[in-house]
Amino acid sequence: MDKVLASVPRWADENVLIGFDTADDAGVYRLTAELALVQTVDFFTPIVDDPYTFGAIAAANSLSDVYAMGGRPFSALSIVAYPAKGGAAGLEQILQGGAGKMREAGCSILGGHSVADDEIKFGYAVTGSIHPARIKSNASARPGDALLFTKPLGTGVISTALKRGIAAPEHVEASIASMLELNRRACEEMLRFDAHGCTDVSGFGLIGHAREMALASGVTLEIEADRLRFLPGAVEYARAGAIPGGLKNNREFASCVVEARRDIPAEIDDLLYDPQTSGGLLISMPEEDAAAFERALESAYRVGRVLERGEKAIRLA
Repeated sequence: MDKVLASVPRWADENVLIGFDTADDAGVYRLTAELALVQTVDFFTPIVDDPYTFGAIAAANSLSDVYAMGGRPFSALSIVAYPAKGGAAGLEQILQGGAGKMREAGCSILGGHSVADDEIKFGYAVTGSIHPARIKSNASARPGDALLFTKPLGTGVISTALKRGIAAPEHVEASIASMLELNRRACEEMLRFDAHGCTDVSGFGLIGHAREMALASGVTLEIEADRLRFLPGAVEYARAGAIPGGLKNNREFASCVVEARRDIPAEIDDLLYDPQTSGGLLISMPEEDAAAFERALESAYRVGRVLERGEKAIRLA
């Protein structure tokens, strides 16, 4: 995709504050000196069996990119691919699940587009608002910052374990609860502090999204593996080989920018690349704000620090 995007024509527009140059979470377009639009789109195939829950997770995931920029989502358009001969009840449940989560976020659904497709896909194009001076880009991490994360890892591995029939119900429930949790409060608390850079961790995994932040910011991110938190069962399922295909792709893509300062257990290394759905926010902020942010947001925890750019973009410690 990087090679393809490099060939796409670009032209100057002073109101494009963030485009696709830095692989940021969303685009930002300035309307006035005090108002800009945040725009993003995301959709995917079902990752849980219940259609209502799938719709709600898809909505939470789509909203996350706006929160990662520090924005407030206010409108959405649905994107639906559904079998022409599929039952209407399942589609209705998907749409209701998505609508419920959008209502929780205070984001109005204005309409959408649907196509007939044998493979179900669902998501939203979301528009939000932000002050141009308050954008949280993945290109703004600074050396000396603390690096914090707001959710545990492991949704991809647990989803794979579910498909293989080896996932315990309580582990699936914990993973679903994490995916259903909006990043709204994490965004609101982040904006109370002098946060510099932010990105949400989704399909490219922690390392993939950390790579984007490090390269865009011109820094090295040091991640302390022992500080990471994992969903219940995630480490055990990774050890048992419940590895999603996306995890392997993420490792092939991003491992070249990683320097490991010590041996990392194989299952922990796997989870560093695990593709997340509706994952947490990875935030860089000054050391003096980090402890207060952890107190303000109980789910937030320190995972490392931002260094001057070294030989590799990511350092595992």
